[in-house]
Amino acid sequence: MGVKLRDVVSPRRIRLEDLRGRTVAVDAANTLYQFLSSIRQRDGTPLMDSRGRVTSHLSGILYRTAAVMEREIRVIYVFDGRSHHLKGETVSRRADIRKKSEVEWKRALEEGDIDRARKYAVRSSRMSSEILESSKRLLELLGIPYVQAPGEGEAQASYMVKMGDAWAVASQDYDCLLFGAPRVVRNLTLSGKLEDPEIIELESTLRELSISHTQLVDMALLVGTDFNEGVKGIGARRGLKLIREKGDIFKVIRDLEADIGGDPQVLRRIFLEPEVSEDYEIRWRKPDVEGVIEFLCTEHGFSEDRVRAALKKFEGASSTQKSLEDWF
Repeated sequence: MGVKLRDVVSPRRIRLEDLRGRTVAVDAANTLYQFLSSIRQRDGTPLMDSRGRVTSHLSGILYRTAAVMEREIRVIYVFDGRSHHLKGETVSRRADIRKKSEVEWKRALEEGDIDRARKYAVRSSRMSSEILESSKRLLELLGIPYVQAPGEGEAQASYMVKMGDAWAVASQDYDCLLFGAPRVVRNLTLSGKLEDPEIIELESTLRELSISHTQLVDMALLVGTDFNEGVKGIGARRGLKLIREKGDIFKVIRDLEADIGGDPQVLRRIFLEPEVSEDYEIRWRKPDVEGVIEFLCTEHGFSEDRVRAALKKFEGASSTQKSLEDWF
């Protein structure tokens, strides 16, 4: 869900062609939830194999990654590690929303209200260990690198961009800006059709808002993040105004006698000094075609013709590079 900064942060529309030859670090959790939510049957039922195992995420990884790679955009998936203990309430709240949505989804199905059923089905998407492990397995077979973060995946992806191992983070959330990502690309894998994506550049955003990165974090803490509730009644616009006037969060909460739902110093460090790994390897490989066929078609019932057609896009992506070494 992330921090709500839409009212003060303005993404800039770009073309897919602008990302040609670039490498993006994909926020895996964010992207897999998109796949699980959007790739469903009309009544909201997720795609499943003959054994009842959900395959919506596998379909998304194969076909949508292929569509991006075909445009010479390299992707690295970055997976979450353990959640910070302060995120527990957010995780619990989201789980509660999913449970209630699942109940409403089944009720709507019983009543024959397909449109309402799909609306609630989308909100009921769950991430299981089986979904995570099968996602990593498919990425390995496709030759797509992935990185396991020790903590927040968005923090790891942002670090990789800062280190020059990727050009931008691909995520729908604004949290990557708080973690210091120089560039965040939105709408890269949001829907089946590839929209023109949006880009948010941290440096230009800070310049437009006339604040520092630390002040951006302070503003977000006033609004509320996944790690704290924020101050009731303070949205992004008012938060920005207060930080500009007072300078930092300590002066704001002192003058307002407000509680942001945690220790500001501790909360600041989550974003300004995140736990990340420097020990990772990024290398693209040619797809294991027969391995993919075995995994998707034999084990999960995918159409072999469609899978092979998608795999040609991965193979075609490498042939358009200056040399094979540029890609693999």
